[in-house]
Amino acid sequence: MTLNPPLREALAAEMGDDTNLTARSSSGLMSPAELTLQRIHMQSSAGAPNKDAAKPTEPGLGLPAKGKPRLLLMGQRRSGKSSISSVVFHKLPPNETLFLESTARIQKDSMASFMDFQVWDFPGQIDVFDNANFDMDAIFGEIGALIWVIDAQDDYLEAVSRLNATILSLQRSYPNINIEVFIHKVDGLSDDYKLDIQRDITIRIQDELSDHGFENAPVTFHLTSIYNHSIFEAFSKVIQKLIPRLGTLESMLTNLCRTCRFEKAYLFDVLSKIYIATDSATADMASYEICSDYIDVIIDITEVYGTWQRSDENRKKLEGEPFNTKLDEQIGCSTAESCLVLHDSNKPIMLREVDRYLALVAIMRDDSYDRMPLVNMNVEAVVEGLTEFFNITKPRK
Repeated sequence: MTLNPPLREALAAEMGDDTNLTARSSSGLMSPAELTLQRIHMQSSAGAPNKDAAKPTEPGLGLPAKGKPRLLLMGQRRSGKSSISSVVFHKLPPNETLFLESTARIQKDSMASFMDFQVWDFPGQIDVFDNANFDMDAIFGEIGALIWVIDAQDDYLEAVSRLNATILSLQRSYPNINIEVFIHKVDGLSDDYKLDIQRDITIRIQDELSDHGFENAPVTFHLTSIYNHSIFEAFSKVIQKLIPRLGTLESMLTNLCRTCRFEKAYLFDVLSKIYIATDSATADMASYEICSDYIDVIIDITEVYGTWQRSDENRKKLEGEPFNTKLDEQIGCSTAESCLVLHDSNKPIMLREVDRYLALVAIMRDDSYDRMPLVNMNVEAVVEGLTEFFNITKPRK
């Protein structure tokens, strides 16, 4: 098995003290076992910097994972970056984020979802553009979006100044990067004050970019808080920009709503409760919150009843007379499906699992429940189309 030159040089540099490795690398031939052991050693040693090196580098950057878009969380210290990542991707209750320690080094999380991506949390005291030890291509080469978090309850002038400098640096070398500005911690502010802060930050950034000749920089602003669903709404908009052929998904959901007379339909990532697509009807926060909470209910029920393991004796009894069939083949539908009716509005909400990561959640009209056979047929056709869509658009290894 041969090792391509860039990776061979990286391994040699990472394990420069190992003379045996250098000798083996010069030949260009490695056995699979040796290659595996060296990669494991690289991963285990990537967490600590090399004290003997003349130039210390940021730990954990290494070689970028090919084909995995990255979300970079940047901003000032104590702006709420780690809290956002913990609440959205690690299901930490918002009240417990008060006990999180300040981030001292770059935290990298790989998310196994419908689209594999990485979330990098940068400490606020690190400015990658002022430090020559950082490899810009390794950080921004395969970036999906840069999320800059601004604390709306603090003095944000320095944060805006750093953001402007960051955008100007990126526009020269990486002009296609999406810049997402999260104006964070707005839960304790009045609606008018929120809009005033957003307007002030927007004007400051756009004026600075215009003075440097960048009129249409890809910068989007979001008002967010971890104590409501606004942070999930904002991340939904960020992720949707990374999905190829998003219009196809939206057309499928729009046609489903028109055919089945649904009020609203969402395609959710179950693990994070981020919706990756919705129909063309105007979205409102109330309908998203209902569907998001419904997913929580289904997950809680699944954790109680869905993980029950049958004993061998019980399985033999169910697979015996009069069925004489394996238990797995007796299941009519291997995917989750549920429907409930809200007491206050008499509107049914239907959930249909697409795969292990995605679920289709729709708010139905009060009269559409009477036509469930037709609804189920149309939903099944859309689920098959969604499955085929992701099989076609997912990156090939």
